[in-house]
Amino acid sequence: MPLLASAFQPRPGLRDRIDRAWAGRTSLVLSGGGGVGKSQLAAARAQQALAAGTELVVWVNAVDTAQVVTGYAAAALRVRAEGAQGQDVESDARAFLEWLAATSRSWLVVLDDVADTESIKRWWPPSSSNWDGRVLATSRRRDALMSGGGRAVVDVGTYAPDEAIAYLRHRFTDTDMSRLLDAQATDLLRELGHLPLALSHAAAYMINEDVPCVSYLRLFVDQRSRLEAMLPPEADTEGYGRPVAAALLLALDAVRRRDPSGVAALALCLTAHLDPVGHPLSLWADAAVISYLSAHRSMPSGHADALEPAEVTAEQARSVLWLLHHYSLITFGSRDGARGVSMHALTARAARENAPAPVLAAAMSAAADALAAIWPEEDHTDRDLATVLRANTDTLTLLAGDLLWQPDLHPVLYRAGMSLLDAGVHAAAVTHWQRLAVDAERLLGDEHPDTLTSRSFLTDSYRRAGRTAEAIALGERVAADSERLLGDDHPDTLTSRSILANSYAVAGRTAAAIALGERVVADRERLWGQNAPATVLARSNLAAYYSLAGRTAEAITLGERVLADRERVLEPDHPDALASRSILAGSYSEAGRTAEAIALGERIVADRERVLGEGHPTTVESRANLAGYYHAAGRTGEAIDLAERAITDAERLLGDDDPVALVARGNLAALHFEAGHVDEAIVLGERLVADAERILGTGHPHTRKFRDTLADTYRASGRLDHAIDVAQLNVTEAERLLGEDHPDTIMARIELAACYWDAGRTEEAMVLARRLVEPDNPDGLSAYAGLVRFYETTGQAEEAQALRRVVADVGRVLGEDQSDAIGVDEKVALLERAAADLGRILGEDHSHTVIIRGGMGFVLLEAGRSKEAIPLLERVAADTERLFGLQDAIEGFINLGIAYSRVDRWGEAITLLKRVVADADRILGPHHPGTQEARAALGRCYGAAFRARLGRLRPWRRRQKPRE
Repeated sequence: MPLLASAFQPRPGLRDRIDRAWAGRTSLVLSGGGGVGKSQLAAARAQQALAAGTELVVWVNAVDTAQVVTGYAAAALRVRAEGAQGQDVESDARAFLEWLAATSRSWLVVLDDVADTESIKRWWPPSSSNWDGRVLATSRRRDALMSGGGRAVVDVGTYAPDEAIAYLRHRFTDTDMSRLLDAQATDLLRELGHLPLALSHAAAYMINEDVPCVSYLRLFVDQRSRLEAMLPPEADTEGYGRPVAAALLLALDAVRRRDPSGVAALALCLTAHLDPVGHPLSLWADAAVISYLSAHRSMPSGHADALEPAEVTAEQARSVLWLLHHYSLITFGSRDGARGVSMHALTARAARENAPAPVLAAAMSAAADALAAIWPEEDHTDRDLATVLRANTDTLTLLAGDLLWQPDLHPVLYRAGMSLLDAGVHAAAVTHWQRLAVDAERLLGDEHPDTLTSRSFLTDSYRRAGRTAEAIALGERVAADSERLLGDDHPDTLTSRSILANSYAVAGRTAAAIALGERVVADRERLWGQNAPATVLARSNLAAYYSLAGRTAEAITLGERVLADRERVLEPDHPDALASRSILAGSYSEAGRTAEAIALGERIVADRERVLGEGHPTTVESRANLAGYYHAAGRTGEAIDLAERAITDAERLLGDDDPVALVARGNLAALHFEAGHVDEAIVLGERLVADAERILGTGHPHTRKFRDTLADTYRASGRLDHAIDVAQLNVTEAERLLGEDHPDTIMARIELAACYWDAGRTEEAMVLARRLVEPDNPDGLSAYAGLVRFYETTGQAEEAQALRRVVADVGRVLGEDQSDAIGVDEKVALLERAAADLGRILGEDHSHTVIIRGGMGFVLLEAGRSKEAIPLLERVAADTERLFGLQDAIEGFINLGIAYSRVDRWGEAITLLKRVVADADRILGPHHPGTQEARAALGRCYGAAFRARLGRLRPWRRRQKPRE
């Protein structure tokens, strides 16, 4: 809160209007042009409130929304608002607004210099529970929005003539210089337009220079006449600029005479390009500012014979700030705070309009360099400073325009954009990077590296702001352009691919995210090494993609490696280490390793509560995840309690539409369903699915999971048509995004088949269920688990048990678990039982039934029992050719030919294989692998037959010639 100015005027007429307007209202806006004293009036009201016993008075600089949010966040910590932890400014700001609404304490919030009336609406303080809270705002805006929401608006103009003369009299009396007030005072005040700011400049000059009103009037009129060319009346849009400018130049002339370093005007010009609310004092010790002051200083007359050293020192710069403060040109406090140096906006405008062009350009360049230099490496180490630097960068950007693009994008613009992303102010980040992308294309060209960089971070901003479709469209363009212009191995190309992969993952396009993520990992390992931070980050992202895609084994392996890498080089409480544990816990849960997921999840919640605070967004997310792990373990009561808390926290801190809030609501809906609260689960589930489709998209993994729970709930309530509609959409989205054979697609089909079965549509149900083990399924036996689940879900216990037996029997004979201790007869018996079960459940002509019979023949053939094998192999070969075509039957015919040959049925073997070779040559072509395999088998058969015949010939002996 600013201190009251010297000789502050209570302005009784205006005060009475304010009192009348505020009667019966809780919000008041003081509206008027620059320099009329709005902030001083608000400061006086704030002091009166404190004197009257108001328990909390908060002063917030409201020139932009970010500063409002930061101010609220700081206040939240001071009052210890529930959920405010000092880690996320928006979450803390919302906590403060909730505290204002609920508290019984009296309060006053002052919003000084509101500029964006549209954005401020969501941050306007609420009415208090006991109507003992008030809001006072100041603004130059006079539009209708300021009077909305029950706010009263009071117009504030310049001093009345008697108020203006009282101000001068008071100032002169306080300094024991009453003699300066003479007969020309009234004329002087008229020339100054009775503007409080102009009077402040004039009074400071007259007191410091011991100049009476008559003399100052003469100087002022002369200065005004010289300003006509520089600042014509039509350029003075507020009607106040010219009096302020004239007063400023007079004060600046006086400062120059007292400044041996010759940098006062330069310091004033640089300050005029920064945020009027304030900038850090540390900026004036930066090398860029010192270089600017040293290069452009000009020595005042009378000091030329005592030139200072060429290099201006930080101490000299600080002394000049005190001198400018002494003449009321700036406000300078001795504390080295984030806003230690400030200037009224109207004074800043006058300073800029009266500075020469070369100095203007040099000042803006130095300010940009200095802001970038003093920015903390990590924003979280000084969040208030980062907020102030962003505000100053915004002001400088607005004033400097294209200067910050010479020769290319200035680092401070990049740093400000990254700071917005780090702060979680995603809407503002989108605006920032959009502006940079447009400016880069206009000034540098469509293919300049800075243009690509700006678009890349705009892509990331879109993703974080939930604008996924835009993120993917732009991300694909940036990745393609980066590859074409920079090369596959350029760091920016790899970054663009990583950002695009994240967008794919958020959109539920996990296959695309994985393909790109694997490429990024491989490239970073090759280019930067296994242990580079960027490489480890890429692996962490890839582990998350694997988990989303249901590839839990790979997700766990990679996640454990990432966690080990990060724990080796980072502190246990480092945010990256905590994030790695969180990803790994989710993968454990997906893999059914519930105990490990819970143990790790409980540790994560405890660590984040301790390190980040109970109300931090990532802590809330961890709590929601832990509720899901409890749910999986059947700990329903604990899960419901934790899920309800997570929902409350997430919606309060992050908003109803945040994905963390959606996940927490999903857990709660599933828990109510399993607890038998079907009606409540349906209400929760319907709202949740609608919100998820709107926010995340219809195909996002979370949306599909929520939809699956809703379908189960509909089935349980007998609303089968609704269940079928929901399950059908899940199948469609899974097939579109993941493919026909993805585990999630299979589970979606199982759910839909179960819905069909319950609805009496048994034929459709069985067609869909048997698709799990159709010939085109690359791993049909493993899909029996899905078919078993279908049978169990629909109450067909006998079929489920039979399929479990098939999997066990076939695994013992032909699978990875086969045992050499099993005899041939037992193997044949097991396969015969499996073939009978499959024939009954899937049909005699199903591919797996035929394959099991073929397995029986192969076992007998390998055991040397070819005569027993031949009938089975004949049936299998004939059935395979009939059902699936010659190409699939070639191997069966080859086995049959081998069996014929082993029982000396050479003619049948050769005839059979000659036919297969001829058919394969005709159907598949002479060079097809199947044709070549059949031809090779025929050749081996000819050779074996020849050797066998040769072996059966009797040895020939030459008979001895008879004796004569």
